[in-house]
Amino acid sequence: MMNIILFDQPAVRENLLPMSYTRPVADFSLGITTLREKWETFARDAQFSYLTADYLQEKFPMTDTGDSLFVASHVIATENMAEKVLALKPGKCLLADTRQGERLLLAVRGSLDDFERCQADHGDAAVFEDKVDAVTRVYDIFLLNSRQIEEDFEVITRGREGQTIHRSNTVIGDPDLIYIESGAVVEGVVLNASHGPVYVGRDVEIMEGSCLRGPIALCEHSTVNMGTKIYPGTTLGPWCKVGGELNNVVMFGYSNKAHDGFLGNAVIGEWCNLGAGCVASNLKNDYTEIKLWNYPSHRFLRTGLQFCGLIMADHSKAGINTMFNTATVVGVGVNIHGSGFPRNFIASFSEGGHSGFTDLPMEKFFDTASRMMARRGKSLSEADHRIFRAIRDIAENYK
Repeated sequence: MMNIILFDQPAVRENLLPMSYTRPVADFSLGITTLREKWETFARDAQFSYLTADYLQEKFPMTDTGDSLFVASHVIATENMAEKVLALKPGKCLLADTRQGERLLLAVRGSLDDFERCQADHGDAAVFEDKVDAVTRVYDIFLLNSRQIEEDFEVITRGREGQTIHRSNTVIGDPDLIYIESGAVVEGVVLNASHGPVYVGRDVEIMEGSCLRGPIALCEHSTVNMGTKIYPGTTLGPWCKVGGELNNVVMFGYSNKAHDGFLGNAVIGEWCNLGAGCVASNLKNDYTEIKLWNYPSHRFLRTGLQFCGLIMADHSKAGINTMFNTATVVGVGVNIHGSGFPRNFIASFSEGGHSGFTDLPMEKFFDTASRMMARRGKSLSEADHRIFRAIRDIAENYK
């Protein structure tokens, strides 16, 4: 059995904050699956582990067998890529060029020493022949999502037959591009597959009056409330609940935006909640280029984008009628309330609103997180407590 270690490049990890505070990059959601699950699809007999930030290794440990495949966690796997990576000989490494024109270390076969050597000196490394997609900025998640839904859909549904589409639904486009897993309830819904596939996961409920236009992925146990409008490029991770209007939104899991309000070109982590009437801008009034907070630079950087909405990390909450300016970045464990627009960057473990923020005591954070997670039968482990305390210390450097 091949041992595959998905490694985080420190510079990439830092640029992917705040979403990478609480997870290895391989556990980012994209399309229908995570980046790790895409590799698992093409290397079914392999075992997987992580090489990530030190404070995360307790929860996401690395298994080193002395002869492993070290694979860049932020690169999106394809079948051809997996074949080339799995065929690497001991001591060899493979480079790749991204569609954005960057060259990166894709994979190394061998020991941890071999991996460190290849990082320092690529030597006579081979170069993978295809341009690759890689997640190097937070906004890549929503920019790449539509295409990844389409590619994941083709792989996941190949040779399988889903539920028959209920006669109460209105289908637009090719019905073969609508796949409904077992246990899902979809009735009285408009399903438009004319622009891309619609994937409905196991035990999902889409309530009547909702309108969905693919490419869309609704992962297991997610809920779409009555009259919801979901536009292309949207993924709901496991156990998410949504309502209102969503356009090109990626929610990692266990998060809620259950009421009316708009969310577009956004990335939402796990265990987040957006209250009723919460609205987030994704376009500036003057249509100028968007700048987004970049953690390693400690400043707002140009993105080249005209559309970018809310970026919200794990365990953050926004009260009813909260209004977010274009491209607002919210860290881990933030509690937002009150009227008016909060600032465009909100540091982790803080609470407040338009008038300002104060530090959120860790015990208060743990109490709120525990209450929310208990609703899904989950709880924080001792390792989780240590990770969040480490994040609190690290986040002080980025205020």
